[in-house]
Amino acid sequence: MFPPPGLSVSRRAAVSMTTVALIAVVATAPTVRAQHAPGAHGTTPPATDAHGVPKDWKFALPNGDPAKGREAFAKFECYKCHDVQGQTFPKSTVGENVGPELAEESGHHPPEFLAESIMNPNAVIDEPKFRGPDGSSRMPSFNDSMTVQELIDLVAFLKKLTPPAAKGAASGHKH
Repeated sequence: MFPPPGLSVSRRAAVSMTTVALIAVVATAPTVRAQHAPGAHGTTPPATDAHGVPKDWKFALPNGDPAKGREAFAKFECYKCHDVQGQTFPKSTVGENVGPELAEESGHHPPEFLAESIMNPNAVIDEPKFRGPDGSSRMPSFNDSMTVQELIDLVAFLKKLTPPAAKGAASGHKH
């Protein structure tokens, strides 16, 4: 039995907690080393700040599966508020779209912007018609219902969209 029977309850608890902590460190060490090892992501990590954050570090959304993202778009009924040119989804039952058309918009934004727009719809609201009476976004929160993988795949689907007019020629930005 570990810790040894002769130790006091508080000493036993301390030894048990230390043992659990050491096991956790040892178990995760190969993962941590692998993530930050030279060449783990194709490059050697740049110099870091005092807290270990690489200089000029920026979050990059992992690659997702556009087909699964299309499924997520349908599952969360995004089509009820957003048109997607060139895609077939059920027609909106809300009437006028309360969100932007996505085939045109998605190509103008990096994946991280799209992810933020889904996770935090109030971060950027560029047109008054997309605001509710209280001034916040009319888009609901999916934070309690959408998994991280669904978010990643949904963004991959949105990034793969191409407006029908741009499918053979470059499209101009309409802002």
